[in-house]
Amino acid sequence: MGSLTYRDHQDDDKNTAFTWEVRANNRAFQRQAKEGGFFCWQNRKYKTNLIHTAKYNVLSFLPLNLYEQFHRMSNVYFLLIIILQTIPEISTLPWFTLFAPLVCLLLIRATRDLVDDIGRHRSDRTVNNRPCQILLGKGFLWKKWKNLCVGDVVCLSQDSIVPADLLLLASTEPSSLCYVETADIDGETNLKFRQAPSVTHHELTSVKKMSSFQGTVMCEAPNSRMHHFVGRLEWNGRKYPLDIGNLLLRGCKIRNTDTCYGLVIYAGFDTKIMKNCGKIHLKRTKLDLLMNKLVILIFLSLVVISLGLMVGFAVTFSEFREKHYYLPAARQSRGLVTESFFIFWGFVILLSVMVPMAMFIIAEFIYLGNSVFINWDQQMYYEEQDIPAKARSTSLNDHLGQVEYIFSDKTGTLTQNIMTFNKCCIAGRIYGAHPGVLGAENPYQWNQFAYGKFPFYNKELLGLVRTNKNQTVREFWRLLALCHTVMVHEKGSQLLYQAASPDEEALVTAARNFGYVFLSRTQDTITLVELGVERVYQVLAMMDFNSVRKRMSVLVRTPEGSICLYTKGADTVILERLRKRGPVEATTEEALFTFAQQTLRTLCLASKEVSEDELAEWQRRHQEASLLLQNRAQALHQVYNEMEQNLELLGVTAIEDKLQDGVPDTIKCLRKGNIRVWVLTGDKQETAVNIGFACQLLSENMLILEEKDINSILETYWENNNLHPRKKGLLRSLPQARMAMVVNGEFLDQLLLSLRKEPRALVQNVVVDEAWQEPGLGRRDFLNARRISMLWRNLGGQLNSPGQPREEDEQTQECPEVLRERAFVELASRCQAVICCRVTPKQKALIVALVKKYQQVVTLAIGDGANDVNMIKTADIGVGLAGQEGMQAVQNSDYVLAQFCFLRRLLLVHGRWSYMRICKFLRYFIYKTLASMMVQIWFAFYSGFTAQPLYEGWFLALFNLLYSTLPILYIGLFEQDVSAERSLQMPELYVAGQRDQLFNYGVFLQAVAHGTATSLVNFFVTLLVSQNLAGPSGLGDQQSFAVLVALSGLLSITVEVVLITKYWTVLSLLTVVLSLSAYGLLTYATQSYLLFRISPVTFPFLYADWNVLSRPSALLVVLLNVSINTLLPVAVRIIVQELSKARKKEEVALGEDILAVEPMPQLRRESSRRRSSYAFSHREGYASLITQGTSLRRAPGANPEVTYESVGEPQDEAPPEAPRTPKRMSLGDRRPSVEAAIPSPDLTLSLDEAPGPQQAWGPRTREPRTLSPRRRSQTPPVPEEAPVSLPQVLELAPESESQLPEEKEEEEERVEREQGLLDLGSSPWRIPLQFWRSWPHAWPRDAHPDREDAPPAASAARASLPAGFGEAPTAEQPMEVEPWPVEVEPSPMEWLPVPLPAEEQPRDPRPSPSDRGKESFPFSNKPGLA
Repeated sequence: MGSLTYRDHQDDDKNTAFTWEVRANNRAFQRQAKEGGFFCWQNRKYKTNLIHTAKYNVLSFLPLNLYEQFHRMSNVYFLLIIILQTIPEISTLPWFTLFAPLVCLLLIRATRDLVDDIGRHRSDRTVNNRPCQILLGKGFLWKKWKNLCVGDVVCLSQDSIVPADLLLLASTEPSSLCYVETADIDGETNLKFRQAPSVTHHELTSVKKMSSFQGTVMCEAPNSRMHHFVGRLEWNGRKYPLDIGNLLLRGCKIRNTDTCYGLVIYAGFDTKIMKNCGKIHLKRTKLDLLMNKLVILIFLSLVVISLGLMVGFAVTFSEFREKHYYLPAARQSRGLVTESFFIFWGFVILLSVMVPMAMFIIAEFIYLGNSVFINWDQQMYYEEQDIPAKARSTSLNDHLGQVEYIFSDKTGTLTQNIMTFNKCCIAGRIYGAHPGVLGAENPYQWNQFAYGKFPFYNKELLGLVRTNKNQTVREFWRLLALCHTVMVHEKGSQLLYQAASPDEEALVTAARNFGYVFLSRTQDTITLVELGVERVYQVLAMMDFNSVRKRMSVLVRTPEGSICLYTKGADTVILERLRKRGPVEATTEEALFTFAQQTLRTLCLASKEVSEDELAEWQRRHQEASLLLQNRAQALHQVYNEMEQNLELLGVTAIEDKLQDGVPDTIKCLRKGNIRVWVLTGDKQETAVNIGFACQLLSENMLILEEKDINSILETYWENNNLHPRKKGLLRSLPQARMAMVVNGEFLDQLLLSLRKEPRALVQNVVVDEAWQEPGLGRRDFLNARRISMLWRNLGGQLNSPGQPREEDEQTQECPEVLRERAFVELASRCQAVICCRVTPKQKALIVALVKKYQQVVTLAIGDGANDVNMIKTADIGVGLAGQEGMQAVQNSDYVLAQFCFLRRLLLVHGRWSYMRICKFLRYFIYKTLASMMVQIWFAFYSGFTAQPLYEGWFLALFNLLYSTLPILYIGLFEQDVSAERSLQMPELYVAGQRDQLFNYGVFLQAVAHGTATSLVNFFVTLLVSQNLAGPSGLGDQQSFAVLVALSGLLSITVEVVLITKYWTVLSLLTVVLSLSAYGLLTYATQSYLLFRISPVTFPFLYADWNVLSRPSALLVVLLNVSINTLLPVAVRIIVQELSKARKKEEVALGEDILAVEPMPQLRRESSRRRSSYAFSHREGYASLITQGTSLRRAPGANPEVTYESVGEPQDEAPPEAPRTPKRMSLGDRRPSVEAAIPSPDLTLSLDEAPGPQQAWGPRTREPRTLSPRRRSQTPPVPEEAPVSLPQVLELAPESESQLPEEKEEEEERVEREQGLLDLGSSPWRIPLQFWRSWPHAWPRDAHPDREDAPPAASAARASLPAGFGEAPTAEQPMEVEPWPVEVEPSPMEWLPVPLPAEEQPRDPRPSPSDRGKESFPFSNKPGLA
């Protein structure tokens, strides 16, 4: 099991113990169980089912919120200044002047956090108060979820949500099956089955027996592994094994099951889904973190400046006392050291306005305003469901303009999860849907079984079906009605289909509407209604599909007595098994290519007739393979493969997985904005890849890398460089190419080692099997891996720079796990798209954390289900879609949208505007603060370094509040550099935010320099002019000088805000006018004689502005200052802009020269005819249930004596004809096992030493893209002007300098034809093994214990089987459930009395139409009933 491999045996021994003990119906034991805590305090081991996802409670809100707020250094800085202001000796301003704004700022942020948390409390209250039936005493009572405890027995009914992780004890379905929908866990809406242990299925047949049930479950401790569970049930002195197939997970929904009963194993936060939800993190924007650093930098600068001014005071202290003995400061009796100390802190307080609190308060209003604009945007309003966009967080708006990675769920986020039959091709002719016909009339009224909402209609095809003259058309629809694992039941007068995948349901529904109705099935028959005629087919064999076979077949005997094989599957496996390839087949291949271009999910259909002799011989071999104790699955697959040969092609189906509106355009636009989109889904790889093509995330000319390709690339890169990966920039020098990456959860599980917090799964004494592969698949896989490795060897040869230093010292500081993670992330960052399949909710979060850890970029996660909550919490920005999977994602998100397409406007318009506005706001505020306040420093040189303020106190108080705030507030709320339409048309503008171009250390220093220059001009120009204007009418007094400097600074920063504003409206003009008017009016008021008489100390500047402005010379001084402060920056900006344009032209010209000399070939995939994208399951479907009869109901007369009181003793062992083996996974699932062997320690590999599946990171599940010689011969030659394909690029490396690529290809094909397998031992293509020796955690697996000595009987049986399949053990599919083999008998629970509310009436004992299987199967499901 690749995802569960241990690094050492110590971890193995540590984590394999069963430490979780659950006693049924014993609450006292669960309450008494304690575990270690803090000192003498012990915590309860078993948690209740009460959950709290909120961050605060009544007691913790105030301290925790203050703790979080004082993580901002600005708040710490302001608190320090307030404390200093309370000291009278050094205070220059009253302490409350800064305390009141700080309290206001803290209240604003606390209120915002409180509102968000109240929503979480409401959600928790709703979930905790859901009702459920709990066994208390002798019966079931209705209680709330929060009252549920570990060890309780719970009764669930149809459509109930599972309240906790339950061990399924019994159900009313046959063999105690239970069907569940796990959309909130893995995103899949198709039903899955769970099954109760055989012993509880037989024994717990009444409420009385359940109430006396005293079994004990010993299992692993609570963990986050969604698809793994190991335990045992101890009851009546015997032990029974348990696995994930017996467990109902919290959040699942019960479907198609009347009643089921379960034992609570994990409750509350111990459940697997809650373990995957993660914690709420405090999210901070990049600008917020940068401002933290800048506040520290400014504070340190102020300390240095204050120390310098203090030194100046100390030097001039004696001279100052002698000259200015009349001043109060000169008459102080304190000594030099004491006076210098007070002067230092006085300057710190005086210059503290360099970090204005008004900036942070106004920023909160800007964030709030931009959030309101998101809520008001009508273009993000989804009218169909009446859902507007909503900003649940008001502090992350600027982060929306800096996103580089988007992590998206698939089901419900990119797709609508609606499968529709779109097109088909029968006998080489394509039949598409006729639009608009279904709205006028129903063309299927002639068919009483037709599904009324079936969207496909083609008049010509329907006419061919109804005339029943075309044999191919008849066989086409008959195949769709026969070859499947769908189960049916009737509800009212409607047939309801239950399929292992939505694709299967869509195909059977299509056959149903065209007159071939799947009516019912038994263990060995299928009943159809073909154009009104009922026909019963005998099922001779059912060969189910999985991701390895990529096909399914059913062998049936028709009512006429003939034997037919019907097969459907991927084009790559069906076309190569055809008996002939004529014009019809060629036309069908063209149809496949057309369907693939339209991103439809295609499936090939074929059939053949089988003779009686051939059937008898095949059944003998099939029986021998079925009796094998080892390698049974491999043997059966080989036998299936023998039968599935020489087929006749019938046609092709094309199913559309409907995307949400605008998804392809949105992804295309986001990628133009340099935003990478990763799809993280719990769905199958084939489905995810197909959706990738449908939404244009993937394209035909992309090189798609998988697990083995990634291993080869990194191996070649490391060996070429002959050193370990460097700490930074591991793969950034690799050549650019259009690449995409497709990996699965098992592969990723080995990458996330350094981020995982929990122990691995319990795999002690578990035998790991290898996967069976199609014949020839391993050879093509290995050739493809070799070619990709050689591609990077050729293209990456330039990486060996002799002058490049080796960073070996840095390597020693990182563990191998970190090096591996960093290498993978850097390789993935070079891909245009990454798709991760079969990932758990916690893996989604760990992938996001991995990118954040090594790329240091802004990430956004978007999803709609509970399985996306952890990812949404971990990302810098979480977006929840208000979809059909509940509101869990919405309640934990920062922003709420109704459709994925609205993400484009959220980022490219609102996000970019918010980032641009806040950056302009911060830069301008820093500039204007320094331009106005730096004069205090220059004034200190002329005031004896006495920390004397220059400005009027009221000017300082009102400057940031009214005089200069409104224009910059307008910029923060309404500024637009381009319109919304242009922002969407030019997504390239978004790159500025990703690169932090609008606000960074450079921009900050520019603002500092600009503000300092403005303050120097205002102070010293005014000073020089004032020295020549002394006298009664002059400007040499301190108040006149202060007025001139203040007015010059105010007008200079006002002109600057006029210059930087690009979006002018009446409101922008009004803000400028109001600001200047406020200065005039309030200055006149504060300098009036009336207020001066009231308090001369508070209002000392009596008519100072009037006296100054009434003199023309003063106006000229102000005009001169403003002119210099305006013209010089404008001139500098023009010069810098012109130099930047010239530099860009030179770079473009230089780039064209380089490209002209050394053109880079365009890479594309080898063949655009990609394989079928049908959603093949990772496990076999319901075939095992059908063929064993597990899910089918018995005839009433089969065993009429059996009642629920006379159930036989439970069987301890499985029947010999269907032995049960636990599910196993292999590190090399679906890998070639014939050619693979454990590599030798040599530096090079021959074919026999080729890296096998044990050394790979994870399984490879995708069909190789290389063409077989037969297929390659049909591919037209590439013209000279066409782009170079991947195989051509790979084959450009000649065997010798004189050998041409064409000669090499012919030689390679000759070797393949003669040997059937490439002999690398004699080929110059030799794959190095340095990677396999140095790459961490690429361990060879121990030999399979069963391989040593096989039983004689098994050997004899194997000897009679066809040669060619290897000796690898049986390969079971990962993370799936194998059903328990149960006898074909009705469930004793089918007639178990179900606890009902008092107001409900007893159920009628007669069968009703809603009884499962009444019309679907020929017999009733109740023993003793007619």
